[in-house]
Amino acid sequence: MSFGVYVHIPFCATRCDYCDFATWTDRAHLVDDYVDACVRDVAARGLVPATSVFFGGGTPSLLEAAALTSILDAIPRTADAEVTVECNPDSVDAEKLRAYRDAGVNRVSFGVQSMRTHVLAALGRTHDPDNVARAVSWARAAGIERVNLDLIYGTPGESVADWETTLDAALALAPEHVSAYALTVEPGTPLGRAVAAGLRTGPDDDDQAMKYEVADDRLGAAGLRWYEISNWARPGGECRHNLLYWQGGDYAAIGCAAHGHTAPRRWWNVRTPERYVAAVRAGAAPEAGSETLDAEERRAEAMVLALRTGAGIKLPGATADPRGMAACIDELIDLGLLEPVADRAVLTRRGRLLGNEVAARLLAALERAPVPTGTR
Repeated sequence: MSFGVYVHIPFCATRCDYCDFATWTDRAHLVDDYVDACVRDVAARGLVPATSVFFGGGTPSLLEAAALTSILDAIPRTADAEVTVECNPDSVDAEKLRAYRDAGVNRVSFGVQSMRTHVLAALGRTHDPDNVARAVSWARAAGIERVNLDLIYGTPGESVADWETTLDAALALAPEHVSAYALTVEPGTPLGRAVAAGLRTGPDDDDQAMKYEVADDRLGAAGLRWYEISNWARPGGECRHNLLYWQGGDYAAIGCAAHGHTAPRRWWNVRTPERYVAAVRAGAAPEAGSETLDAEERRAEAMVLALRTGAGIKLPGATADPRGMAACIDELIDLGLLEPVADRAVLTRRGRLLGNEVAARLLAALERAPVPTGTR
């Protein structure tokens, strides 16, 4: 049975202009206490062995290797567990990556975003694109088996040629996995405030759609198959931890602002590192809130998550209400947004570009349809 552990590391050297995650650039003095709190929290939970562990942030690689691996050492894991650490190319070196591998890390995810310096500047990113190749070579030399490169497309000022250069440079590093996300403007971020004030332009939907198609073509030609709207992998290179999310699996939340799930309940921890440390030290649960989904809510969420993946959603059986899901899916197939694959309905590329619209139509139909079994 799959079970994941997500560990949130909220520290960053600088904050990117587009980022609205729970991260801080002025909390370095809390690192030791925070790491200790994470280790204590793991011990208090009595976790079953994890099949996947994911260190996200923030910038997990900003920590000293011994600090990060002390948290990993506390987490019980299966022998074949996937262990991922998100890394900034500027905050790793050969020694740190070897220490990761010795501790059981077998997957790293480098935040690349772009290989063009003017695009990185527009995003508020500080790393040197040349550091990406060095970081990947160090990871390979350390024996880390799988590498993901995170990319962002659609930054204002990024041309199609810029995006093609980024994709080609990324593929030249032979990653097992590539994540490519459309830039979004979040309120309250430096980018969001600048766009709201008319000082900068926001992303263009048509430009982003075109760049998504460019990415899908280039990544597919290089042997990476899309398996989730924003993720491509070589066969066997899919991120097992993220699949756990999309398949509605269970996972524990370690660290401030981390979210956990044990069906039908999900919860989230207090947002700031100070409050997290204080709660754990006091022997209290660091949860800030939780919710329990009823059967209808679980069914809807499972469908939306499955829809995002290459596995798609199960086609309704012969007893399904023809005025509900079956008719809606048939209509979406006729529109070229879904395609039948065996007993599943899977998003076409056009459907991926209009994924929110497809999901909205299916959710509306779901409200009218009877509750069958095994619809995910």
